[in-house]
Amino acid sequence: MTTSLRREAVELPPLTSLPRRLLKHPRLMHYNRLAALVITANLAFLWASWVPSSQTMGRAALADLALAVLVRQQYVINLFFRLATWAPPTWPLKIRWTLGKVYHFGGLHMGGALAGATWFLALTLTLTITGADGPLAAVSWTLVALLAVIVGTALPPFRSRHHDHFEKIHRFGGWSALALFWAHTLLSTPGPVEVSVLAVVTFSVALPWLRLRKVAVRLERPSPHVVLARFDHGETPFAGSSTAISRSPLMEWHSFANVPAPGESGFRLTISRAGDWTGSFIDDLPPKVWVKGITTAGVANIETLFKKVVYVATGSGIGPCLPHLLAAEVPARLVWATRDPRTTYGDALVDEILAVQPHALVWDTSRQGKPDMVRLAYEAYRDFGAEAVICISNKKLTWQVVHGLERRGIPAYGAIWDS
Repeated sequence: MTTSLRREAVELPPLTSLPRRLLKHPRLMHYNRLAALVITANLAFLWASWVPSSQTMGRAALADLALAVLVRQQYVINLFFRLATWAPPTWPLKIRWTLGKVYHFGGLHMGGALAGATWFLALTLTLTITGADGPLAAVSWTLVALLAVIVGTALPPFRSRHHDHFEKIHRFGGWSALALFWAHTLLSTPGPVEVSVLAVVTFSVALPWLRLRKVAVRLERPSPHVVLARFDHGETPFAGSSTAISRSPLMEWHSFANVPAPGESGFRLTISRAGDWTGSFIDDLPPKVWVKGITTAGVANIETLFKKVVYVATGSGIGPCLPHLLAAEVPARLVWATRDPRTTYGDALVDEILAVQPHALVWDTSRQGKPDMVRLAYEAYRDFGAEAVICISNKKLTWQVVHGLERRGIPAYGAIWDS
């Protein structure tokens, strides 16, 4: 473990060419590219249809909204990651670099939602102009208003400031919209296609809730800032996955990285004080919590695309990194910046990390101050001979590390706002 108070400044490599840097701009991230791809495909379909019929608009709306729902289904997400990481590390780095951006799949969700809502608005206007009967018109305009609220509150300005409200609106609004789609379809004399698609979407939405259960949890609080939650209810998730837990399943859910230990049943979660919910959880130490029972792949699962990786974490970001460090499936080097690690997380956890990462750089921010994480990440990348950097931190620092390295031609990954 490196804890020296002074480190020589590392010179970063030069920036890449202007065209390559422009492709790394936030506006052109893969998330937005996927959303643009969906919207472009819809525009091409509109052009090919020329003057689409009401049935065509209805089916287009349903197809897009089905896409928006299905790409968020946990089993579908796991399939995306499995397909993306199928490529061996012998493939050209440029291809693996792009495949590693699989966690931007939310762009398909956004593109599908925007296109589907637009198609449905066009359908509703057409039905109104052509004189749709009262019940169908009422359901149509109610659904238009509901979709507008769901889309509007999902946009970053509202979502980042009022995340709890966004989550409730998305959950209850989404369920209500699905019910209204069924009503609209049945009032419109549906065909087998519409009914089949709606049935698949309904099953996809219901599936996680069919596996809902309340389970016991053993909690260890090494400091007022952190709780280590241990679960052993017959599930041993794969490294790099996450589990959503709740104390009130209809109101609020929070996802945390699973930390399974090789050869042991069950798993751990590292929960840090980061808001009202986590704060009350740490203070109350509840003996049981709700889980949905479907573990989901996360950003760090892309490590298998590379021969060597560097993990960069701050604070409780060590949680998503730890299972990969313990599994040691891919050679890795850790850079971890946190406040007083032993006091905050306990000697046992820190010793466990150092046992598998004896050359880790653990930066104690209470003694050494705030580090330049881009330089520390690059130094570890250079010295270890890594092919990629995976950053698990808050939104601002994650983007600083990812953007700072990718503009210099280094593959870098970290959760985005919609991960």
